[in-house]
Amino acid sequence: MVTAARRPGILRPVHGRIAMISLHTSPLDQPGTGDAGGMNVYVSELSKRLAQDNLEVEIFTRATSSELPPVVETSPGVRVRHVHAGPFEGLSKAELPGQLCVFAREVLRAEAAHTQGWYDLVHAHYWLSGQVGALVRDRWSVPFVHSMHTMAKVKNEALAEGDTPEPMARLIGEEQVVEAADMLIASTDIEARQLIDRYDADPARVEVVPPGVDLSVFKPVGQQVARARLGLPADAHVLLFAGRIQPLKAPDVLLRAVAALVTRDPSLRSRLVVPVVGGPSGTGLEHPESLAVLAASLGIEDVVRFVPPVRQEVLADWYAAATLVCVPSYNESFGLVAVEAQAAGTPVVAAAVGGLTTAVRDGVSGLLVEGHDPDAYAQVLESVVSQPQLRARLAAGALEHAATFDWEHTAERTVAAYRHASSAMRQELTAGLVQVGR
Repeated sequence: MVTAARRPGILRPVHGRIAMISLHTSPLDQPGTGDAGGMNVYVSELSKRLAQDNLEVEIFTRATSSELPPVVETSPGVRVRHVHAGPFEGLSKAELPGQLCVFAREVLRAEAAHTQGWYDLVHAHYWLSGQVGALVRDRWSVPFVHSMHTMAKVKNEALAEGDTPEPMARLIGEEQVVEAADMLIASTDIEARQLIDRYDADPARVEVVPPGVDLSVFKPVGQQVARARLGLPADAHVLLFAGRIQPLKAPDVLLRAVAALVTRDPSLRSRLVVPVVGGPSGTGLEHPESLAVLAASLGIEDVVRFVPPVRQEVLADWYAAATLVCVPSYNESFGLVAVEAQAAGTPVVAAAVGGLTTAVRDGVSGLLVEGHDPDAYAQVLESVVSQPQLRARLAAGALEHAATFDWEHTAERTVAAYRHASSAMRQELTAGLVQVGR
């Protein structure tokens, strides 16, 4: 219950300082391996744009090395605070709930070192961070905004082969976060509906704010230029997968589809290059060699190239060099890889699931595939590879579609969501005061 003891700081407009919580993965981590992925990019890029709007952002993340400095300024107005909570190394994401209390205590200490009202709002990412955000909301009397990024109930409805269901503790934890948040930010209309239907979220406290893409990094540089920089054949059919290697992302679907494609047209083999850019993650860590074993068993090890995670600037070259980028995930809350690839002018072949149906305009910027049948993917891949006019049309549509996503717009709409969260908390405070006065 909200009581009259809350300080009046929430009554002023959102301004000043945002506490961003990203407990289980740092925006400083290299995307594409471990737990680092689209969420890292999201937190980093959003924070940078918020700072450009004269907001200070402090990102709290768990320290994974004793050598990390306590605070790192990543860009003007953005600082990353490394919180000591549990062993520096060796903790899996499944073990992190046991460190929530220690992490939360250290976050509270950071505020206690300043004058009251140091932070104006807390924005948490993923359910673990949301548990901390819900606590500090009540201790600091500031609005609590939460971004789920992925949801256990949604993931468990469409598990990949070899993946394990999310535990009940996470489902309950997510429900608690949804109930506690003053505002939930969804990446797409589909995610917003999932929050409302599966988690009983109040529709008035759900805002749709699509992520952006850094168009200064991901841009058309010319396929041949990019291939020359990467050492790829100029006349190759490059079918690219980029992302974390785990069952959820379904890179195996692409490999099986490539095997079917070669069976359908053996003449393609001599020109096929299938780069898999990324590292093992999640349940993929249990068998990091499984994708290479699969490629060998399918008889396509000669066309598959495994590339470790690369910097964003190099990843942009891989996108630009590709004939197409394949995103066959079983679920995506948005699908940042798809938008980045399109921003480079490359068509996307993706699963017709979740946020990918927003990230890709079917038939315009790429092609969506129902289900995960490798033969169905092989047919779509073949159509793009064998039809230059189709590729050119999709490439033009990809550039146009990607241009509708930019981080500046994301930041602007996020600040609007912050103000709505402040208003929601103000209404709750007012209701609490009325109740106390009775």
